[in-house]
Amino acid sequence: MDFVNKYLTFLLSFLFLYLVVMLLKYLYKACLMPIIIQRTMRSQGIKGPSYRFLHGNTIEISDMRKQSMGRPMDGFSHEVFPRIMPHVHSWVNLFGRNYLNWYGPQAQLVVTDAELIKEIMNNKDGVYPKIELEGHAKKLLGEGLSSTNNGHKWTKLRKLANGVFHGESLKSMTPTMITSTEAMLQKWKDDDGKELEVFQEFRVLTSDVISKTAFGSSYLEGKKIFDMLMKLTLNVSRNTHKIQLPVISDLIKSDDDIESEKLEQGIKDCILEIIRKRDEEARIDRSINDYLGELLVASRDEDKLKRISMDDVVDECKTFYFAGHETTASLLGWTVFLLATHPEWQEKARKEVLELLGSTNPNHDSITRLNTINMIINESLRLYPPVPALKRKVKTKVRLGDMTLPPNMELYICPIAVQHDPKIWGADVHLFKPDRFEGGIAKATNNTQAAFMPFGFGPRTCVGLNFALVEAKIALAMILQRFRFKLSPNYVHSPVQVFMIRPQHGVQIILDAL
Repeated sequence: MDFVNKYLTFLLSFLFLYLVVMLLKYLYKACLMPIIIQRTMRSQGIKGPSYRFLHGNTIEISDMRKQSMGRPMDGFSHEVFPRIMPHVHSWVNLFGRNYLNWYGPQAQLVVTDAELIKEIMNNKDGVYPKIELEGHAKKLLGEGLSSTNNGHKWTKLRKLANGVFHGESLKSMTPTMITSTEAMLQKWKDDDGKELEVFQEFRVLTSDVISKTAFGSSYLEGKKIFDMLMKLTLNVSRNTHKIQLPVISDLIKSDDDIESEKLEQGIKDCILEIIRKRDEEARIDRSINDYLGELLVASRDEDKLKRISMDDVVDECKTFYFAGHETTASLLGWTVFLLATHPEWQEKARKEVLELLGSTNPNHDSITRLNTINMIINESLRLYPPVPALKRKVKTKVRLGDMTLPPNMELYICPIAVQHDPKIWGADVHLFKPDRFEGGIAKATNNTQAAFMPFGFGPRTCVGLNFALVEAKIALAMILQRFRFKLSPNYVHSPVQVFMIRPQHGVQIILDAL
């Protein structure tokens, strides 16, 4: 009995000591370290909102965003930076172009200086890796190409994706993009003269295209995946500024935590079913060559060092299902909105399309000559970049510009801030002026690199960039061939960020068939 009592006493003492040590470590991280970092950065001239215990500045940021995005915008203004990121807009004006804020006890250096962004994004030494996703965001994207910091795996996945989404492989996808767009426009004929919400139309279109070109399935087959990804995206957005306390968050799960786990498993099950069907098809037809096929070949490589796991395959599918349709749908939605509110540019684009193509469908070569549409797309991406912010972290102590940054600091990079900066783009920065890109991106930005980065910048520029642009140009050209359109009186201008910048209430237009 004495032995049992001594053992229990020892166990309780050990447990108590362990909890004390964990508490001291957390207090050091949540109390002392923020004070040290704040003083260190202020000594270098980097200021920012004061750190608040546990939550940092997340409550302030969340409140500012709720207020700014809680009501529609006045008119059709394109000055969306202070609406989408009111905290960055406000604190840049208060503390300078680069400042320090806090995500819980995590220090974040917010960077809106284009030269520093170029230095970060161009770095090839691995000093500024991507942050490791946690919680709901990790369930959404996993550890695929867009989020992994594993150099060997990233190189392998990047090489696979480059092979599929560039060159001749990309050319071979053009007929599928045209067929899917034709099917959408055929349905639009019935809506001639009626109001049509096109953002949802574009989501269906881009979902169908990525399903067929990358995964050999159809929109209907992938619809369950898209629906679950959309729910998980909303889940991520709701929890972006909620701080998870260690241990407690593992023991007590919220409704969102439980739902996200179910959605993650549901998405995985659906993807595995598509993989199972693909294996059956491959036994019959060995000529099938798409991204899923390349991933499956890589997962069965005889060389263990080159082989990727089935979890890697699933994560990569999630990433491309999500980014492959959401980015292009956003681009098409905002571009049609801009052309509907600027009929002079709609007519210029239509004239170019009809002169180059007549009534024939575009092809991969002809869309490269659509210069007006190219300028319009660039201006749309400048005003409404799909992803308004990117995150990196400092791996080791490093010199950035005139600053010395400590390890483990996060870098919060703001493309939307740079793309709406009047010092770079001029006093007309908030106006829709596609001709600013007439001489190319370098001339439009006065040779300021990293001033235009809707798809990222440097070695990790989005691998789907060319795929998205080709798809968007094909869809716009075919729409302009067949319809004129104007904005419906029912349209409400309310851009919001739900992972990407999207029209909260859709884009309602009225069609006039040509």
